[in-house]
This record gives sequence, C-alpha cells and structure tokens, in this order.
Amino acid sequence: MIDGHGDDIFRYGNRVKVNFSTNIHQGVDHSGLMSHLASCPELLSNYPEPEPVSVEKKLSETYGIPVDNIIVTNGATDAIYLIARKMQGAMSAVVVPTFREYQDACAMYGHSVRFIQENEVYDEVLTVGNADVVWLCNPNNPTGRVFDREKLLKIIDANSDTLFVVDQAYADYSVVDVLTVQDVLSRHNVIMLQSLTKQFAVPGLRIGYAVASSEIVFGLRVMRMPWSVNSFAIKAAHYLLKYIDDYHVDKYQLHEEAMGISQAFRRLGIECLDTDCNFILCKLPKGNASRLKEWLMDRYGLLIRDASNFETLDNLYFRVAAQDHESNKLLIKCIEEWISL
Repeated sequence: MIDGHGDDIFRYGNRVKVNFSTNIHQGVDHSGLMSHLASCPELLSNYPEPEPVSVEKKLSETYGIPVDNIIVTNGATDAIYLIARKMQGAMSAVVVPTFREYQDACAMYGHSVRFIQENEVYDEVLTVGNADVVWLCNPNNPTGRVFDREKLLKIIDANSDTLFVVDQAYADYSVVDVLTVQDVLSRHNVIMLQSLTKQFAVPGLRIGYAVASSEIVFGLRVMRMPWSVNSFAIKAAHYLLKYIDDYHVDKYQLHEEAMGISQAFRRLGIECLDTDCNFILCKLPKGNASRLKEWLMDRYGLLIRDASNFETLDNLYFRVAAQDHESNKLLIKCIEEWISL
C-alpha cells in the first residue's frame, strides 16, 4: 500500500505543526546523531556493506542474541516482504484490523489470504485451520492492543506446523508484556520483527530486524538484496546502539497521555478502543474521518491518521498517537470544535 499510510507528512510539508498520525513519539533529540552522521561525508561516496553484517553483530552484542538468529533489513517492512517471498504461494491468515503491508506482501507473492478478527486471538479462540502463516502485530496497529503473552504462546505451541510472524515494532511503547527474545529462540515456528525506526524514532532511516531460528534466518538472508541497508542507516544503527541508554521511551507517560485523550474524546461522543501503548483507535459518532483530517490540517496544522483503509474499518475511524501534554490538549480542543459544527 503505497498510498494511505499514516505519517503522510510528505503531502503537507511545513504546514504540519503537530504530527499525531505517526505512532512514533516526536519529542526525541537527534542532535548528537545528526552531528555524528554529518562528520562522515565519505558515506556518500562509497557503497555500504553488501549485507549489514556489522549491525547484526552489534545487535547480537547488545541484546545477547546469537548472530545467526538475526537478520537486519531496510525497515521491518522489508522483512515482511522477504518472509512473504520465502513462503510464496502459502495460505496466510492475517489478524485484522492491522498494518496493511502483511496482506499486500502476501498478495505480491501469491498467498491465499483469509482474515482473523483480533478478538479471536485476544480471547484465545483462534482457529488456525490450514494456514501456513499467521501474521499479527503486537502491539497491534491501529488498535494499540497487546495480546496476552501466555495466551499467545499457548496458541503458537498448539499450532507447531504454522509459522507465526509477530511484528513487535512498537514493543518499546507497550506498558504490558510482549513476547521476549527467549520466547522466540526456544521455538521453531516464530519470527519476531523489531524496529530501530520506532525504538529510536528514526523512521526516515529505514532500519529494522527479525529474530528467528537460524534455519529461518538463513532462508531469509539468501533472498535479501545486496546493499539493501544504506550507509547512513548502518552508521546510525551503530551510534544508536552505542548510546542506547540516552534514548529512553517514557512509555508510561505516553500511555497516560493517551488515556487522557481517550477520556476527553469519549466525553465528546467519540468511541475509543482501550490501548496498551501510546496510540488510540477512535470512531466518530458522525461525519467522516477524512474530512476531519483535512479540516484539522487546513485550520490548525494538526495531522491525524485516517484509519478507514484498514481492513474491517470504515470512514468513521481515525487514529492518533499521544504527543506532549500541551499538543494533546490542543488536539482535544480542536476536535471538540469540529464535533460542534
């Protein structure tokens, strides 16, 4: 899905004053990283590593994961397409509503796709059936919901012939437990996606990774295009992992702010799903999310996510991610104005 993602700030340029459409917190100081990259102009004149092996080794050292169990990719989305290619022609089940790239990657590589409602996993009534692959996001985008760890592992273990792709790109924003690396490495049928993009708030650099059994990782590496991760992303990854303690996501504060937004919206008649992280899926009582989005941009420079193109959602749905307190208060005030029109 080239069109219709959140954070379509490129459409509006400097008109955007506060970006609520991205699930990534906007208040991160990148001055040190920018200075570091600016001091390496030679990166422009030379090819990067054909494979980002040095980053895989750095991740291995940082998190204690065997290097044979890690593959670094051009953002987590690159890993999604590699997995779909590896499982070409498979029967895939996608837990919805969720990130559209799972079903789009499956369509590109000839998968048969069926949809599973999020509640089926959450309530532990999921029937995998003949699915070769199950794709799910944890925390789920756009709902912000985290699947109970023990319930999820029980489902995975009960379906040992099915590959579970668990996208934990937003794990650093979750206030409840997600799957651990050990959960993955002790099983042969799980791939966990992670994102330095989200962890360090650097979506423009496109760098992510997957953790899985060495057999699965080897199968993905042989399909990875050479030079798929650029020199600046590689250099940035080394810097960020070196100074990892300087990049702390205050997930509890962001979740508290998200709860405050939800409470205010509900008073306005807007339905808000419960969330375990920093972003909220909302449903208008009337009107159209696309029109609300354009009204907020045109009048106040506030960008939200029109969520109508998520599978199973309609044009009443939008998504916002909590930012700083004053920005959140402004968003609430502006949407109150729109509701009253």
